[in-house]
Amino acid sequence: MNRRNQPQTQGIGMTSQRTRARMVERLRKEGITDETVLAALGTVPRHLFVEEALASRAYDDDALPICFSQTISQPYVVALMIQALRAGRELGKVLEIGTGCGYQAAVLAQLATEVYSIERIAPLLAKARANLRGLRLGNVRLKHADGNLGLPEAAPFDSIILAAAARQLPQVLLQQLAPGGRMILPFGSSEQVLRLVERTRSGYSETTLDAVRFVPMLTGVE
Repeated sequence: MNRRNQPQTQGIGMTSQRTRARMVERLRKEGITDETVLAALGTVPRHLFVEEALASRAYDDDALPICFSQTISQPYVVALMIQALRAGRELGKVLEIGTGCGYQAAVLAQLATEVYSIERIAPLLAKARANLRGLRLGNVRLKHADGNLGLPEAAPFDSIILAAAARQLPQVLLQQLAPGGRMILPFGSSEQVLRLVERTRSGYSETTLDAVRFVPMLTGVE
């Protein structure tokens, strides 16, 4: 874990380290085995990324509404996706498609050398910037852009993670994946699954993981 990025935010009650520790223990019982990923989730104060009215539910294993018809992913899904990306290697340089409220970027920052995160909704990106500012994460870079185009100026990436469901494998993003790199994404429309894609010497290999439910991946910017 990249300890230099560890936030110092503390609290009491629902915002305390003890509450985050209970969330981590629940994730461990649900099958998350990568202790480094668990430690990262235990470090990031999720309550800072949800609406104040929902703060008491911040450490439940639920997706919660944020704004602009978006959600913050449930902790189990965040942990599962990052665990699959790591699986015996380091995350390296990461591209995240769909910054949302900034929570997943904050978790990734504990584990990656660099995190580039793209958000298509400008006011939501501004909210993410505000959420992340207090954590002083020096290795996170946010950009307002269409995630379907990736970030060619910063490519290649060792890891790519999508926070919105694609109906087909995004070829542009696959091309921005470094050799030996991995991409994980929700895949499908009415029925969605997590799909892990690895770039090999001969092409790409694919593995299907759990069923999930994400907002659809859209084009353009707002």
